[in-house]
Amino acid sequence: MRHLRPCTRPDAGKSSFLRGLALALLMVAGLAGAGPARAADTASAPATAAAPAHATLAHKRTDKVVHRKIVRRKVVHRKVVRRVVRHEPQRRVHHVVRRRVVHAPRHVVHAPVHHVEARKVSAVRLGDDPVSLASGSAIVIDARTHQVLLSKDAGDVRPIASLTKLMTAAVVLDAHQPMDQPIEITDADIDTLKWSSSRLRPGMVFTREELLKLALMSSENRAAHALARNYPGGLDACVQAMNRKAASLGMLHTHYIEPTGLSPQNQSTASDLAKLAVAAYAYPMIRQFSTHPHSTVTAGRRELEFRNTDHLIFNRGWDILLQKTGYINEAGHCLVLNTVVQGRNVVVVLLDAWGRYAHFVDAERIRNWMETSGRTLLTRVDPVRSADASPGAVDD
Repeated sequence: MRHLRPCTRPDAGKSSFLRGLALALLMVAGLAGAGPARAADTASAPATAAAPAHATLAHKRTDKVVHRKIVRRKVVHRKVVRRVVRHEPQRRVHHVVRRRVVHAPRHVVHAPVHHVEARKVSAVRLGDDPVSLASGSAIVIDARTHQVLLSKDAGDVRPIASLTKLMTAAVVLDAHQPMDQPIEITDADIDTLKWSSSRLRPGMVFTREELLKLALMSSENRAAHALARNYPGGLDACVQAMNRKAASLGMLHTHYIEPTGLSPQNQSTASDLAKLAVAAYAYPMIRQFSTHPHSTVTAGRRELEFRNTDHLIFNRGWDILLQKTGYINEAGHCLVLNTVVQGRNVVVVLLDAWGRYAHFVDAERIRNWMETSGRTLLTRVDPVRSADASPGAVDD
């Protein structure tokens, strides 16, 4: 059986030609309006069906092409929009971080510099503290002429702690009581304000002289309280005598309420205490006991050894004629010195120094400042006995 190729039929060519001819005639007839309508409809049915099919295909293809173009445009538009949206936040975040990083160090670096400059300007303007003391108040005067050599807030009223004992010792000596009289320590002498410790137990008996030595040398609170309690008229009379003596010395900003210095209400100024140091120097027992390095007292069968609370006493570079230390929390560390620097007799008062050895360091600074600044005009001369000190108060 032979396979025939298409278009090998005899009528194939004629049939195609006739169809095309008929289609052409029908189209011409339709345009011209000739020929029966039914025949035209019948003959043109296949052609009409074919024509819309071709046109629809072309339209669909056109739509697809157009749609693809629109989609591509949308994709391109979306890419552009995404780039813009992503780029803006990056710029904003970078800007904010950059401002923070740059601005913060400027604030940290410049604040301390401004503070230091302000302190320098203040120090230059005041000019009353050439040695940069750690103490809140200070004064240095010539013990003979009372010339002020250095002053730092010397008029500020502050608690004075155990510097009070200098006045307690002065009024006790002014009372002319026997120094060998035995005095017993009692429960009344126990500190109930600060609860400070003491090796002087109730029942122990000491002489007035021994108690005075312990009060001045080792700053013994119970010793000072026992002395005031055995003052003529009792404790209240002793405190009244202390305030009267302060007024007579011109210590106008000084007030005492008890004899030990444990109360922060015992207050004075550096200037007032300088006057007290000059007046106390007129009492030989105060000079001797306050500068004693150490001492041993007998309490029954026991022997108690006490040391001086002033570390400068043990320093051979110092020539100290009278001293007293003091400390409570409200007053800080305090120090009074009547000393000799390069042959010049001076009184040094330091109040409200914070740090265990800050007041001693300040005293060293003052001495070095005097030695290097040429302030050695006067030689060491013992001051004349104070006019308000009674003869019986001084051991000649």
